[in-house]
Amino acid sequence: MLRLRASVLAAIRKFFDEHGYWEVETPILSHDIVVDAFLDPFSTTCENTSTECRDSTDVLYLQTSPEAAMKRILAAGAESIYQIARVFRRGESGQFHNPEFTMIEWYQVGDTHHDQMRFTEQLVRHVFRFVAETESHESHTPTSLPKSQFERQTYDDLFKRIAGTPVLHLQTHELRQIAVDKNLSIPTGLREGDRDSWLNLLLAGLAEPFLCECEPTFVYDYPASQAALARIRNDDIAVAERFELFIHGIEICNGYHELTNADELRHRTRNQNLIREREGCPALPGCPLLLAAMDAGLPASSGVALGFDRLLMAVLHAKSIQDVIAFPADRA
Repeated sequence: MLRLRASVLAAIRKFFDEHGYWEVETPILSHDIVVDAFLDPFSTTCENTSTECRDSTDVLYLQTSPEAAMKRILAAGAESIYQIARVFRRGESGQFHNPEFTMIEWYQVGDTHHDQMRFTEQLVRHVFRFVAETESHESHTPTSLPKSQFERQTYDDLFKRIAGTPVLHLQTHELRQIAVDKNLSIPTGLREGDRDSWLNLLLAGLAEPFLCECEPTFVYDYPASQAALARIRNDDIAVAERFELFIHGIEICNGYHELTNADELRHRTRNQNLIREREGCPALPGCPLLLAAMDAGLPASSGVALGFDRLLMAVLHAKSIQDVIAFPADRA
């Protein structure tokens, strides 16, 4: 498995090189941290007053994604960059999660999220073909992909297909009723007015099991309230210009038509911190260094963050992330 990982990573680097991307490295420890209400970073403090820290209590964060620093490189003039990064998220352990994992992240100036869906499919097909052409593996048999283009479904169309109705226009009590009608297990403590949590419950309870039985599928145009760092498009119903790719029901990646407005990011960071505090989590400082770069000018672009370990799971039909990494948390 480790030899396979090494050869696949080499093939991925070659793929990006051939498409005009160049590899960058960004800090694992940074003063910046992208604020997400439901992602907890690891942190450390400087125990001295040396010049690399601002003061003796300076906090540095292990990055949950290399996003902030990579966008600073875009603002400095890069156009096509990628990175194979180690990233860290507290409290994430399970069949598809490990607190430390490998993320492939890339950005292309001038692309929309639709352009990056096409590019992502090319990359995924490249990896599946490469693994199929390598020697057989004793414990796993590589799977194949359909010859036809990956399916594409808007978030609303997906729910219309599986629940009989689009959901982006629905009120929270109507989302709750769908969950009740579909006999979903409703977590204790789920607030009646927490609309995003009800949407996430329907996604996990209805959409993901449905996608397990589907061909690889891009789901795009997510609720505007779940935009993260994606642009919002104000149609009849506002949507976030972001997508996720599901293979065998596993979320493989997350892509955005990137937000470039620094004031909007400041607003979203404040809102995410309010949710964190409501849920009993400490507020985070956000991304002042990224915000300064955005104020100076972040070009229009699209980017994708892809979980390499999950991609290998999908290629090999592995049951657990522990099957494809050398040292899961309990053996680290």
